[in-house]
Amino acid sequence: MELRAAVRTDLALLEAGDRIVIACSGGADSIALAYALSLEAPKMALSLSAVTIDHGLQDGSAEVARECAAFLATLNIPTEIISVEVGREGGLEAAARDARYGALAEHARRVGAVGVYLAHSLDDQAESVLLGLARGSGPRSIAGMSAASGIYRRPALGIRRAALRAVAESLGHFFDDPMNADLHFLRVKLRNQLIPAMEEVLGGGVSEALARTALLIQDDLAALDTLASEHFAGNPGLEVDPLSCLPKAIRTRVLRLALLSAGLDGGLLTFEHLERGDQLLVDWRGQGEIALPGGLSLARKSGRLILSPQGEGKP
Repeated sequence: MELRAAVRTDLALLEAGDRIVIACSGGADSIALAYALSLEAPKMALSLSAVTIDHGLQDGSAEVARECAAFLATLNIPTEIISVEVGREGGLEAAARDARYGALAEHARRVGAVGVYLAHSLDDQAESVLLGLARGSGPRSIAGMSAASGIYRRPALGIRRAALRAVAESLGHFFDDPMNADLHFLRVKLRNQLIPAMEEVLGGGVSEALARTALLIQDDLAALDTLASEHFAGNPGLEVDPLSCLPKAIRTRVLRLALLSAGLDGGLLTFEHLERGDQLLVDWRGQGEIALPGGLSLARKSGRLILSPQGEGKP
């Protein structure tokens, strides 16, 4: 009932006739979410289908995908199986994620879906917060996953994994991915070693506290991003004087917005890039241009920050 209530709350934000897709791997979490959606989506006149991504990383993965699709058919959910090729750039986990999200986005575009539903749980959120802390990449990383981000929707983000598994067990059909027990993967180590140790030392409630921290940081980020957007709209030319008077948390966000609006890939933008850009604003001693990804550079010239092809923005 907790899961169905969360799903109802999310679906209420959509319009009758909208098409939605559940990304279902056949694992306990996604089977549980698919079941809840199969009960609630028809009540709201929403068109529900599923997509199962076969990463091809294990023997028998194609059969698992077929069995998943066959079970979803018993829930009256039509399913498309998509096979993807997983590279190795950035590690197996990252490469599989990139391949999966690329396939999901393309599938949603092709079928006209307004939402792709993902079965991330509170425990997944806690793991994401810890990974963000370990990377030291700032509050945006520590904020974890959003309940809604673009076309992706995560209505189970406040529900424990054990509760989702109980739903799947009641249905009598789900697949335990052996990779979820493989300690070669960092997230698996967090799940099976670090978080249980933290629970023991701190007396429980760690996963809930980490997920709550993510929500609090998301609220703070939303407020800061709104302020930064207002300042960027009022200073699109990145004049130094008004920017340098802002708190660092705002001015670096304005700088990030400017770089993204110029076409820079946000995934390639690092803490170091923004730190050096901020030095052009508040600690300028005549230093030259800063090299950025994509062959771009940032330089200070005539009281403004100038983004241009490398070599053209030298003061």
